[in-house]
Amino acid sequence: MKNNDIRVKRRLLPPVLFVIIYLFILTSCTIPMFMIKDYLNYQMVTSSNIIFKTCMIWVVISLLLTLLITLHIHYRLITPIRELSKATKLVANGDFSVYVPTRHTSDKLDDLDVIFLDFNKMVEELGSIETLKTDFFSNVSHEMKTPIAVIQNSAEMLQKGTLSIEEQYNYIDNIINTSKKLSKLITNILKLNKLEKQTIKPQFTQFDICTQICDSYILFESKLDEKNIEFMANMEDERIINSDNELLEHVWNNLISNAIKFTEVGGTITIEQTSTDTEVIVSISDTGCGMNKETLKHIFDKFYQGDTSHSTEGNGLGLALVFRIIQLLEGTISVSSKIGEGTTFTVTLPINLEEVQL
Repeated sequence: MKNNDIRVKRRLLPPVLFVIIYLFILTSCTIPMFMIKDYLNYQMVTSSNIIFKTCMIWVVISLLLTLLITLHIHYRLITPIRELSKATKLVANGDFSVYVPTRHTSDKLDDLDVIFLDFNKMVEELGSIETLKTDFFSNVSHEMKTPIAVIQNSAEMLQKGTLSIEEQYNYIDNIINTSKKLSKLITNILKLNKLEKQTIKPQFTQFDICTQICDSYILFESKLDEKNIEFMANMEDERIINSDNELLEHVWNNLISNAIKFTEVGGTITIEQTSTDTEVIVSISDTGCGMNKETLKHIFDKFYQGDTSHSTEGNGLGLALVFRIIQLLEGTISVSSKIGEGTTFTVTLPINLEEVQL
């Protein structure tokens, strides 16, 4: 408390205010006092002793009223503000476990209680942000450390000059592939940062979403052939929507790439697309390994990879990017999955984004 008081230059309830309140009440009491005096004179029973006692009574009453008012102000205003000040100082020093209790029940909240509730909510949000920031930097450091170590080790082996031509090509391939992965990681981090800060604004154009999905499939045709994955599509011949073409390309590419990554050889990937007058629904299903409930809870978190056996094929940012893009385009994305049976991602988008945002 003393540390807090050092910063206080002027009290909310200084002694002079106490004197002012007392004088105001005392002065207000002199009017009935003189009325009593005049009444006693009028009755011809004037007594200086009675007048003196009357004055003393009013002085005591004024003092008591002043004390009651001062204590009420102190209890209802000064004390809560000091509690909030101490809590604010703790938060400023990095303690996000602070909680300021309300002074009344939820059905009798006053203005200070509402301020306390808002303060507690703010501290909770700051704590969440701090945790996310710490986790983010930790994950980024970890994700960058691994490829950098691979590049360094490969370069050191090449530097020795004792490797065969085939071994040299293998280490060179390692450097190239790892560099590409590192470059993709940095690109995704920058892209996700721009999306979260909303520095990327949707560029509205009209395009056929069915054609766009087919184009994404063509990009992965060779990978589908490598794993002998059967690709099935059930879509409309055409569905024109007004949205951001480039951002949606990232969504389909990411979801199809994920489906291929987690589908075993000889599996099946199915895309279904339907629409209503106001929205288009796209589902991408695979017959892969599936996910448990814990993984489903964190599937859209940054750097989260539920299946570590495929961790070398990604960096855990793809679905976080997809989720943020869908949010930006005023759509929704949901996921259902069963262990050993596969996973389905369902994306719902407005057909005319401009009309929705207006």
